[in-house]
Amino acid sequence: MSEVVLQTRSLVKRFGGITATQDVSIAIERGARHALIGPNGAGKTTLINLLTGVLPATSGQVLLHGRDITAMPANRRVGLGLVRTFQITQLFASLTPLQSLALAVAGRQGAAHRWWRPMGHDAAIARECEALLAQFRLEDEADRPTRELPYGKRRLLEIALAVAQKPSVLLLDEPAAGVPAAERQDILDTVAALPAEVSVLLIEHDMDLVFSFARRMTVLVNGAVLTEGTPDEIAADAQVQAVYLGDSLAGIKDPQDPVLQSELHQVARQALQGAGHG
Repeated sequence: MSEVVLQTRSLVKRFGGITATQDVSIAIERGARHALIGPNGAGKTTLINLLTGVLPATSGQVLLHGRDITAMPANRRVGLGLVRTFQITQLFASLTPLQSLALAVAGRQGAAHRWWRPMGHDAAIARECEALLAQFRLEDEADRPTRELPYGKRRLLEIALAVAQKPSVLLLDEPAAGVPAAERQDILDTVAALPAEVSVLLIEHDMDLVFSFARRMTVLVNGAVLTEGTPDEIAADAQVQAVYLGDSLAGIKDPQDPVLQSELHQVARQALQGAGHG
């Protein structure tokens, strides 16, 4: 059995009388490529905020490598290897990608006080930054202020900054959100090439990215887990089809007919593609 690196047990989050997360129990294994999907308002980002300590849980547990981190501050979770990106980029507009990465790498090494020094003065930081720039296709943009970068490059920089923290678990919150179609392939290729030893939980409404990336998927509906399985199992799941296709399934004489199931699989995938954010 694979080692579980990130786990929730009966996690609940209430905002007054509204339950945004309802008894969610999930397990992310070492090296996972796991996607969290669901229709608009399903509670996906709320769950990520609970995992990372941005929001406190009402009840339940969050475990990282078997350690209870439910009450732990967000910065300490990062120090233990749990790192995230955001739906909206969180970057220093005036810094270049090289400067931003130098700050991230130096901070991780406890050398943030000297991040601003010329790169040649710290060979180890320079080498790591150069490798990250190459890995995330930012070499040609290394010395441009971030505010001048195309949006797709800014998204890549944010993922690079997360990877610079050497995470054991990386949570990607809609990395392709707002990225023009012409720039999206770089996101797809870069996410697919993330280090195998890093466990990744992906929230994304771009189903091309999800189905090309994920080996396992969890469907969240109204703050609760509806089902979990492989991408093919999710696309063929009657409950998922009902959620995304609704009344369009009504009146079908034999919904288990193999030919119809194949067609529903494709339609469900298209419906998932257009489901929007949560």
